[in-house]
Amino acid sequence: MRFVPALAFLSFCNAYGIPASAQAPASHKPSPPHASATVEGNWAGSLPAGDAVLHLVLHVTKAEHGSFKATMDSLDQGVYGIEVTAFSQDGPSLKFSVSSVGAFFEGKVAADYSGIQGVWSQGNVGLPLAFHRQAAGAGAKKPGDAIASAEGVWQAALEANGLRLRLQLHVSHDDQKQLVAALDSPDLGISGLPAIKVSQKLTVFHFEIPVVDGVFEGTINPAKSVITGTWTQGGITRNLKFQRSDQLFELVRPQNPSKPYPYREEEVTFTNPKAQVSLAGTLTLPSGSGPFPTAILIAGSGRQDRDENIAGHRPFLVLADHLTGKGIAVLRYDKRGIGKSTGNFDQATTEDFASDAAAALGYLKSRKEIDAHKIGLIGHSEGGVIAPMLASRSSDVAWVVLLAAPGLKGEEVMLLQSELILKAAGFDEDRIAKAREFNQQSYALARKENDPEVLQAKLTDLVDSAGMSTTLPPTTLKPQARMMTSPWFRFFLDYDPVPALKKTQCPVLALNGDRDLQMASKENLAQIQKALQEGGNKDFQTKELPGLNHLFQHAPTGSPAEYGGIEETIALEALNSISDWILKHTSS
Repeated sequence: MRFVPALAFLSFCNAYGIPASAQAPASHKPSPPHASATVEGNWAGSLPAGDAVLHLVLHVTKAEHGSFKATMDSLDQGVYGIEVTAFSQDGPSLKFSVSSVGAFFEGKVAADYSGIQGVWSQGNVGLPLAFHRQAAGAGAKKPGDAIASAEGVWQAALEANGLRLRLQLHVSHDDQKQLVAALDSPDLGISGLPAIKVSQKLTVFHFEIPVVDGVFEGTINPAKSVITGTWTQGGITRNLKFQRSDQLFELVRPQNPSKPYPYREEEVTFTNPKAQVSLAGTLTLPSGSGPFPTAILIAGSGRQDRDENIAGHRPFLVLADHLTGKGIAVLRYDKRGIGKSTGNFDQATTEDFASDAAAALGYLKSRKEIDAHKIGLIGHSEGGVIAPMLASRSSDVAWVVLLAAPGLKGEEVMLLQSELILKAAGFDEDRIAKAREFNQQSYALARKENDPEVLQAKLTDLVDSAGMSTTLPPTTLKPQARMMTSPWFRFFLDYDPVPALKKTQCPVLALNGDRDLQMASKENLAQIQKALQEGGNKDFQTKELPGLNHLFQHAPTGSPAEYGGIEETIALEALNSISDWILKHTSS
């Protein structure tokens, strides 16, 4: 599910006139608050970056299962609601990642929970970063020097075309006493869209966002806590209400199960002795004594935890809940180096993740509640590479389900992904062809250069010669070069899944959505089918599900930008296709 490379996605955003960052007003500093014995709350920190200092605000909220989730604002850059991934706390130790910028934070929480001291790592640089607790709601209050009651931070949700898009509005004034504003759409990954014609006349507040051709006009209530009005875009007008708050609205995820569950849930750990890695996960067991048929869930690429968190969705939680309710036990686990699992994620390849999946299989065979002859693998995206790897080597794998899995070589998967995303963004054939040539040249450089700094310099020259410097600035190329020199990328770039598929003799179900822009459905399913046929597999099925994207959501276009705005996590027809097939192959 990793956008590989990110170059195409950035071009996609640029096609809509969406800037990587825009100037937006910063929040005012609050007075020191009283500490509470939890990391939940808002934390302000200052990150030295050369001659500049970046002011960050970390928002931590309580998630299900007692864990935490977080977002981050970079006030100086006008970027708000940045997704924080793999957030974990073990006693005073706290860790989290910001995968969108390739950053990692590790620190210690003070005994009185008033601060967090740690190190921010990005690239090959580690910088000291200390967070201090903010007062509750500090960022939402009208600033003390405000010239208009509309100033502050506001939240709203726009519902349209099957999407629910959360909006965050920042209103302030400049040194000429003119109102300024910027709008974020965190569910689309967009921050700091600059507003024009920002005005307040008595209780009427108005602003326009030219890059999306949007206009808002509303009325501020007497308590100065709500702005009720209309949003007009593309000739369509919808009601929209902003509420004063510095906390994003909660995501609506109706498929997330609520406790108490009608089945057993157990926190487990198991080891991969060869890699000296301890993996942590969740085992869900149906009611009864068993032994049960069991599924191991294998996540897609990136720093995925056991729930495969992406865009505010937890697809593996939803899938595990569905399967366990059908009488199938499920094991899902944090990737090495993520969540509660040990190991080094950044140095791991797909082969390493396959060895961790093999360790999961070995662990399940030791459990009396598990039917050792009915253990199967469900792999999503890159997990769909790992499942055949393991199944082709082990007779202990009883069946395999491939969800949006690649059948093509890594480079072809990425080139096709770029083409589809650019086409959906409205690029013409000539520009798509030039993008393909650029990507091929960048991959060739990645094969030759091991040093990220050297690769970044060569990518910069390539960008300049291709006339793409405005789309791909140096700040973008640095994390891109680091990713492209990683062991994972080098392995995936040239990996061909066909040999492992040919050797996979257990029953296989391969599903894909026809609106999947990340793993092109027809091309990859056709290659998977061909490989299984040529390998002599006697029991397999490939199926394309209409209207579904890479996450198996019903989607307007399939664009990755839509994932967070769609309330559905996994379409019911996808869930039923998986469980019906598994039950058919484990009922005897």
